[in-house]
Amino acid sequence: MRTIETCISPELIHLHQIKGKTVVVVDIFRASSTMVTALANGVSCILPVKDLEQCRAYKNQGWKIAGERNGQQAEGFDLGNSPLVYLNWQFSGEKIAMTTTNGTRAISLVQNEASEILIGAFLNITALVNYLETTQKDVLVVCAGWKGKFNIEDALFAGALSLALGWEHECDATMAMEAVFQNAGRDLSNFLQKASHAKRLQNHHLERDIEFCLSLNQYEEVVFLEKNVLKLK
Repeated sequence: MRTIETCISPELIHLHQIKGKTVVVVDIFRASSTMVTALANGVSCILPVKDLEQCRAYKNQGWKIAGERNGQQAEGFDLGNSPLVYLNWQFSGEKIAMTTTNGTRAISLVQNEASEILIGAFLNITALVNYLETTQKDVLVVCAGWKGKFNIEDALFAGALSLALGWEHECDATMAMEAVFQNAGRDLSNFLQKASHAKRLQNHHLERDIEFCLSLNQYEEVVFLEKNVLKLK
């Protein structure tokens, strides 16, 4: 029987076994939601980059560059971290080099050890569940959090994914995430009104991003990392 466990912060990744597992990286507000949206709307591939300066260098190599720090678009970048800008296939065919405060860092911490890396979002959660059910590997959900701190929106996703899979686990974090999701019910937006990162985005007038990131099953695609770039499965 396959198992699922949850790492509630990148700062705790050293406590988890990564090798041989399928790792699902989740950063609901907003990196993983943006990655799924961009690729589902025709972006050719996304290169997750940890560092701002390293990401800037790709601008001269035929890539669009997307940079976000502290919830805002980084200076000198073509794009920030909003999934909405990719709607309606506006960047179809483009290659995107992307760096974000939390999501791309979380990917960098697991990309050399995981058997497979997938990107999790409410926007494609059913497609992700369906794919995971066809695999044979145990799953580790890595919540990107906020600068190492626990984030409730990523926890909600981890709980929802675990409940949907119904796999065994001996992970107290996964048990807690399931309880959080069950407590939230189906009104995720209302539940997250007081969440710390939701407030950060609200302060930047990004309420539409919040609403969109909490939408269920807008896409049927699964996003995975292959040779350091994100593509559709």
